[in-house]
Amino acid sequence: MNAFQYLRAVSVEDAVAKAAQADSRYLAGGTNLVDLMKYGVESSSALIDITDLPLNRIESLPHGGLRIGASVKNSDLADHPQVVKEFPMLSQALLNGASPQLRNMATTGGNLLQRTRCSYFYDAAFPCNKRAPGTGCSALKGWNRQHAVLGQSDSCIAVHPSDMAVAMRALDAVVNVTGPKGNRQIPIADFHRLPGDHPEIDTNLAPGELILSVDVFPSASARHSTYLKVRDRQSYAFALVSVAAGIDTRDGKVSEARIALGGVAAKPWRRQEAEHALIGKPLSHNAYRSAAEILLEGAKGYEYNSFKIELAKRSVVRALETLEGQG
Repeated sequence: MNAFQYLRAVSVEDAVAKAAQADSRYLAGGTNLVDLMKYGVESSSALIDITDLPLNRIESLPHGGLRIGASVKNSDLADHPQVVKEFPMLSQALLNGASPQLRNMATTGGNLLQRTRCSYFYDAAFPCNKRAPGTGCSALKGWNRQHAVLGQSDSCIAVHPSDMAVAMRALDAVVNVTGPKGNRQIPIADFHRLPGDHPEIDTNLAPGELILSVDVFPSASARHSTYLKVRDRQSYAFALVSVAAGIDTRDGKVSEARIALGGVAAKPWRRQEAEHALIGKPLSHNAYRSAAEILLEGAKGYEYNSFKIELAKRSVVRALETLEGQG
């Protein structure tokens, strides 16, 4: 690990001011950043500890929404009574992530910012455009079982590892940030980036910007929702495919639907055309399958991960049938 300064921020303004120096990083739970620094994948001239800042609260918003502080622990958020009741897909997504020990340390903001778990990204012996731009993507012709089938490019086929972010995408969350140019809000749909020609840039945060909180808003489909994670083992494993899904019905027909996929792209994957295809349709396997086909349009597999395309379609159907069974 390279030498770096350790700085403790005493206020949000102080944190942003300290981050003005080049190559600085904000440190909260550190469950991903510290590992990356140990492996030599990330380096920083300064770590700015933000754990003393008042960003660890969950506050009510008008009309039943919630403002989730960036430093709220994953375990606390998963168990929050209003999250469990009004946003079950979010609670379930968090409980399906990592291990209890990590959930007790990992934060809301850090979860959104975690980097891919691609083995080539973590191993400096292999070329990786995300780690070292311009060197190539080893996963293209390597062991790519965990990799993307949607939104990828010839520069990178890694996936975003977060479970929480998939639920946040389905909920149309809004990320509140501050930085050298002041405060702004970023819709979760615009927060993460697809790789394109610059896979080294994971998000649309500007230099020095700090996540303050994430807002989620109630809806009938958010209340009647679920999170399905398909993985190689039951716990402490990243998703091959995951689905955050919610539906609301009137007179036996779908009136509102939300579907987001994880484990298939560099950002949570959502295509509202798939949701619109369900509106007005009776609850049925065929309707769910049609929506899944639209959601996976354009998917492209590689030598070891082509199975994920059909797996994703079946997972969407299973998640929606689970909700149908819950009434």
